[in-house]
Amino acid sequence: MLKTDALLNQRMQRTLARGRVARTAPSGCPTLPLYLFDPAVLEGPLSHDEAQAVVAEPAYWSFCWASGQVLAQYLLDHPDTVAGRRVIDFGSGSGVVAIAAARAGASEVVACDIDADALAAVAANARLNDVAVTLCDDWNGRVGVFDVVTAADVLYDPENRPLLAEFRAAAPSVLLADSRVKDLGDDRYVLQTVGEGRTWPDLHEFEEFNRVRIYRAGSE
Repeated sequence: MLKTDALLNQRMQRTLARGRVARTAPSGCPTLPLYLFDPAVLEGPLSHDEAQAVVAEPAYWSFCWASGQVLAQYLLDHPDTVAGRRVIDFGSGSGVVAIAAARAGASEVVACDIDADALAAVAANARLNDVAVTLCDDWNGRVGVFDVVTAADVLYDPENRPLLAEFRAAAPSVLLADSRVKDLGDDRYVLQTVGEGRTWPDLHEFEEFNRVRIYRAGSE
């Protein structure tokens, strides 16, 4: 049987032949180890074909984005936001927020992502953190009633703004983290706090993208 990291490496190498993951702990939530992209493999420049493949099918799940780290740590610091509740995490990526919710005592956590590779990473990272997370590949096919929706960095495309209303309709409480949109345009989302974080491994993004705002909509 292949080890977890070998299985994730196979998925990454579909688009980046030199790609591999390594166990690491993001600086913004250091108690949550994850399998993430190993930057040590990029000792030389990407070939044209490699660069085209990475742009065409980026392995978003292999990075822990700043908003995900900050929201994950927020849940660990404020477990009352999810403890004993059924949580669905939209656009889970590496699974860091879903894993934090499980660590904070949620009764069940569902990680939702349309990317099968991301869900494989969520499963691997959940095992690494010794927590249980249910996987869902279709937001519209989610099953049951939820108490809390969590989401981080999902508003990068203006066409995603309708998600704000969808989240509120899906659960009585929503926790949203974003580093790119300064005005959500929905006053039902109330700013809770602002944190600092860097994508891990570091992509050297603009400093403004390291400033993460956490919003809450709905009940406590």
